[in-house]
Amino acid sequence: MRAPDQCVILIGGLGTRLGDLTADVPKPLLLVGDRPFLAYLLAEAARFGFKRILLLAGYQADKVSAYIAESGIGPALNLQIKVVIEDKPAGTGGALLLAHEWLEEHFYLLNGDSWFDFNWLSLVTVAGAASALVTLGLRHLDDAFRYGVVKTDGSQVKYFLERPDEPGPGMVNSGVYLISREILSHLSPNCSLERDIFPRLAEAGRLRAHVASGRFIDIGIPSDFEMAQTCIPAWRSRGAAFLDRDGTLNEDTGYVHRISDFHWLPGAVEAICQLNDEGFYVFIVTNQAGVARGMYGEGEVQALHIWMQEELRNHGAHVDDFRYCPYHPEGVVEAYRRVDAWRKPAPGMLLSLMEHWPIDVARSFMIGDKDLDVEAAQAAGIHGVKIGASGLLREIRALIDQM
Repeated sequence: MRAPDQCVILIGGLGTRLGDLTADVPKPLLLVGDRPFLAYLLAEAARFGFKRILLLAGYQADKVSAYIAESGIGPALNLQIKVVIEDKPAGTGGALLLAHEWLEEHFYLLNGDSWFDFNWLSLVTVAGAASALVTLGLRHLDDAFRYGVVKTDGSQVKYFLERPDEPGPGMVNSGVYLISREILSHLSPNCSLERDIFPRLAEAGRLRAHVASGRFIDIGIPSDFEMAQTCIPAWRSRGAAFLDRDGTLNEDTGYVHRISDFHWLPGAVEAICQLNDEGFYVFIVTNQAGVARGMYGEGEVQALHIWMQEELRNHGAHVDDFRYCPYHPEGVVEAYRRVDAWRKPAPGMLLSLMEHWPIDVARSFMIGDKDLDVEAAQAAGIHGVKIGASGLLREIRALIDQM
C-alpha cells in the first residue's frame, strides 16, 4: 500500500498522574531535556517523511496552539501543522471523530505521551495492512502490568486483555497506529479507541499488528517522566549509514537524473529498510557533476530524490537526509565550475550531515562503489567500505553484525 503523508497526534489528555507538573502546562509541552516532548514526536514524524500533522488537543489547547505558532517548528521541520481542539473530553475515538473532515484516506495516529523508537513505516508492509482498519505497533515488555496486553496470531490481533492479573511479560500496544479513514463509521462522539473500538475490530478480524523491538517510554507517570529526561535525548544519538547513490543504490548508466532512467540495484531497498529497522540514520551523499557539465539542473536532482523517498516509503523504508555536490573543476556552467569541499573524495557532504544530525560517529560508516567514497569516509573520521560483488544488502548485514 502507499505510505500515508499524514500523521495525527493525540495530545488532549489531562495528565493527572503527573500531578503539579501539568497544572499549568499540558503534558505534551513538558520539557524533556531542552525541548517539549511534542517536539521529539514532530521531529520523528518529519524524519519518516510525513508532511501534514493534525494535533488533537483539549486540555490547555491554547498553549499548544501558541507553541506551534510561536516556535516556528512547522516550517523548521517542513511540516504543515493544524491544531484541532475539542471543547470537552471526548475520548481518543471521539477526538478522532471530531477531526473527521481533515482525515485522509490512510494516516498514522500517535499517542502524544509515549515514544516508540522503531521504524514506523514498517507498518505499511505488514501482511493484511492494506485491508485492515488499523495496524498496531506492538512492543514486548518484561513487565506489562501497567498496560493492556495484546494477543495475536501471526499479524492478526485476536483480542485484548485490559490489565493483566499480575506483573509479568506481555505484548503491549505502543501507541503507534496505521489507520484507514473507514474507522470513522465505527466511532461515536465519546468513545475510547483502546477500550471500546479496538476490541470490537479485533473480534471482526479488522486489526493487524507488527511487533518491533525498539526502545519505548511513556511519560505519563513521574518516574518515567524523570527517566525520559536523559534517555530520550540520548536515544537521538545513533549510528549513521552514509550511502553513495549511482552504482551503490541504482544502476550507474552515466549521469542518471531522470526517473525513467533510475533502476534500483538488487537488495538496495531491502538494505535501507534493514538500516531503518536497526535504528541507523540513513543518508545519501552523491557527486552530481552533470549539473556542472550542463546536462541537467539541481531541480532535476532534487525531484529524483523526492521520487526515491516516496518509492522507499511505500516499501517501509526511508532516507533521513540527502546531500549532493553539483560542482566540478572542469564544469562548462560557470556557476558550478570550481573545486568544492563537498565533492568526494573531500568529506564536506558527510561533515555537513554530522553538523546537522546527532550522529554517533563510532557506529557510523560509508558505503560506495568507488575508492573516492572510502577516501571521503576516512577524511570524515568514519569507516569506509567499497561495495563488493556480494551487493549492498550483504555488506550492510555484515557491518551491522560487527557493531
